[in-house]
Amino acid sequence: MDNAILSAAFITLLNVLVLFIAMGLVGRARGKYGIKAPACSGHEQFECAYRAHMNTVEQTVMFLPVLWIASLTGFMLWAHWLGAAWVVGRIWYVLGYNKAASARSGGFLLSFLAFIGLFVLSAIGVYQNMH
Repeated sequence: MDNAILSAAFITLLNVLVLFIAMGLVGRARGKYGIKAPACSGHEQFECAYRAHMNTVEQTVMFLPVLWIASLTGFMLWAHWLGAAWVVGRIWYVLGYNKAASARSGGFLLSFLAFIGLFVLSAIGVYQNMH
């Protein structure tokens, strides 16, 4: 199998693991604070866990396409490291947000910058491969 595909697949799998952990933290917070489904509010710590998970889901929708496009259009190594940075940023974000809303900023910034890098590489890669 092509290295670019394996690399992007590995980062994608890590992303799934981050989503799974975030989902588990929401479930744990539901039980701890007595928030019955389908409620999405109630206790501030539950809301932090819920928003950390939902924001990561929202970011994943944009992250995965640019990870794969950058990987498959000639930027495999950069895509791998930016993808890894995005995953680390999301872990930092989720764990920070679960402690306190104010502790999420560093992780958000890291994952946002990694996303921007992947977006730029994707645009360059698509452009170069069209010409």
